[in-house]
Amino acid sequence: MEQEDILLLAHSLDEVVDFAEEVADKIELYGIATITDSAKEFGECLAKAGMELAKALDMLEDFHGLDPVLKEVHRLENEGDAITRVALQKLFAGNHQTPADLIKWKDLYALLESTMDECESVAEIMETISIKNA
Repeated sequence: MEQEDILLLAHSLDEVVDFAEEVADKIELYGIATITDSAKEFGECLAKAGMELAKALDMLEDFHGLDPVLKEVHRLENEGDAITRVALQKLFAGNHQTPADLIKWKDLYALLESTMDECESVAEIMETISIKNA
């Protein structure tokens, strides 16, 4: 593996962690007392993506079995997109929220989506590395 590829992969993994930390920080900053079902579902999806990325990292030495793991990350990213669409529909359909709550949750859903998008970017980088080293 080339040093540039390792650096790119490390940077992208760091971005995943940074986004996840930002979600946690914003939950605290916004004083969110109750996490929505959609956010919980998205969190579970992100946890699964993280587990798949960890598996994929272990496969970078010989790349054996990497393809199905990366495809699962892509599938989870699509699942995350669907969760976000439903979450936003629910958010704007409800009449019980204040405008401030709408803004807070829209921001949180966007951050969750960005975290998942970065997970997919990590998978794409690993895919490129595997092709270059095939």
